[in-house]
Amino acid sequence: MKRLSLLGIIVSIFVLHGIAQEDPIPPKRSKAAKIGGLFGYVPGWLFVDVKLINAMITANKGAGLKDNGVYLNGIGGGAYIMFVENLRVGGMGMSGKTSSTALDGFGVRRDVELSVGFGGLTVEYVHQLSERLNLTVGTMLGTGGIDLTLRQSNGSPLSWNGEWTNLGGGTYNQSGSQVINSTRKLTGSYFVYIPSVSLEYGILAWLGVRIGASYVGMSFPSWQADEKYELLGVPSAVSGRGLMINAGVFVGTF
Repeated sequence: MKRLSLLGIIVSIFVLHGIAQEDPIPPKRSKAAKIGGLFGYVPGWLFVDVKLINAMITANKGAGLKDNGVYLNGIGGGAYIMFVENLRVGGMGMSGKTSSTALDGFGVRRDVELSVGFGGLTVEYVHQLSERLNLTVGTMLGTGGIDLTLRQSNGSPLSWNGEWTNLGGGTYNQSGSQVINSTRKLTGSYFVYIPSVSLEYGILAWLGVRIGASYVGMSFPSWQADEKYELLGVPSAVSGRGLMINAGVFVGTF
């Protein structure tokens, strides 16, 4: 997921560099067309539906993931394009994760980690409500998805010879069942679209904050195991889509 977050950062930097204004001092706010741009930190809280994932985890002796959402960290920014009044174009990348751990009576540990992330191009229309307050409506288009990392350990100390034994057939726990130290990564890649609406408030001429709501949509999935083998039969309900509460702290012009 790190490469997806970097995509949004790279796009933001490119746009801001290419459309930078000659005057470094932000102009006085007015009802005139906006110029300049902004860049900053964009956290969010994404309400991912993990019911189906948790059903699979608990059916296989693991502990379910928390179902109250995933905290995302991100970076984003944009610049006003002069040929369309008050239209801001830029980029954004966000990612986060949640995990669970289960330990049974035979010393077998099972870990599940869910990571979600996305990055891409943002297009926003900014409407000035007052001297310091803006209403922003826009969308992000890009790529992203989720990773499910499944880990299992038999609780024994790891050794060079032991790892080769696992390759050849594994070891057994106290109940006589075969338990192999293993890690499996299931990756779902998607086309991502994120319509959003936000309020932006300029604290200073060069510093502002944002609060808003978005919907993270994901379509056209492609699943792989260990980033190499095609993974079939993944239910359509398994994705990183969901409502998101987003915020932001920016430097630039408002």
